[in-house]
Amino acid sequence: MSNGKEIFFADEEAAGSKLKRKAKESPFMIAGLGGLVVALGIAAYKFRHRGSMPTSVFLMQTRVAAQGTVVSALTIGVAYHMFNKWILHDGEDE
Repeated sequence: MSNGKEIFFADEEAAGSKLKRKAKESPFMIAGLGGLVVALGIAAYKFRHRGSMPTSVFLMQTRVAAQGTVVSALTIGVAYHMFNKWILHDGEDE
């Protein structure tokens, strides 16, 4: 029952080649990871200028912002895929 996708085992694939394969399969996941890195970078920069805000509140807000960027990117990716498949009929019927 082959559906045209290769099967990889964890010990056979290096991290770099796995990231390249995932980028081809799901580019919105890579966009989400990029958004995560940007959100965390901004939070690290703003950490010193948070004023009287407690650290726990700042870290909670940072977590929500980082999760929001990843979930937003993946949601946009799913919507894009559904639009192509169901509205434009660009995919093969499975």
